[in-house]
Amino acid sequence: MSTELYSELTGKLQKAIAGKDILLSLWDHTGTKLLAIAGQQGLTINRDKDTIEVTSKDTEGGWKEFLGGTKEWSIDNDGVYVRNHDSHKQLLALYEGDDAVLIKVTNQKAKTDMFGGLAILTSYPIEAPYDDAVTYSITLQGTGALVDLEDAPQAPAGE
Repeated sequence: MSTELYSELTGKLQKAIAGKDILLSLWDHTGTKLLAIAGQQGLTINRDKDTIEVTSKDTEGGWKEFLGGTKEWSIDNDGVYVRNHDSHKQLLALYEGDDAVLIKVTNQKAKTDMFGGLAILTSYPIEAPYDDAVTYSITLQGTGALVDLEDAPQAPAGE
C-alpha cells in the first residue's frame, strides 16, 4: 500500500467517531452532579423540522410547495437496567414528576461536549425478557433548542 493511500485512509479513520464513546448524561435534581446514565447501549438524537404547505391553485406543474416550520429534538436511549444507580433513581423521579432536566451528550474518548439542552422524560419502560438481561429505554423530548456544544468554547480539562 502506498504511503499516500495509507495517510488518506488513516486520516479518515481519525475523524470517525465510535458510537461506544458517546454518552448521555443528566444533572441530578440539585444541578450540581452530572450523572452518566448507567448501562447505556444505544443513543439516538432525533432532530426534526415541520413544514408548512403553501400550495395554491396557481402553483405550477402540480407540485406541492412548502416553507420551513418549527424545529424539535428528542433523544432515545436504551441499555441494561441498573436499578440502584443514581442515574436511574433520577430517571424515576423525572418520570414521576413534570420537571425538565438539563442533559449533555459527550464524547468520552475525546473528552469533548457534543450537545446539551433541556428535556422532559416522556417514556421510561423496563423490559424483562425470559432469556435476556433486564433493559430500559427512555425518550427525552427536548424543550427549546438543542445546543451544539462542539461549536462552543470548551474549558480546558481539569477546570
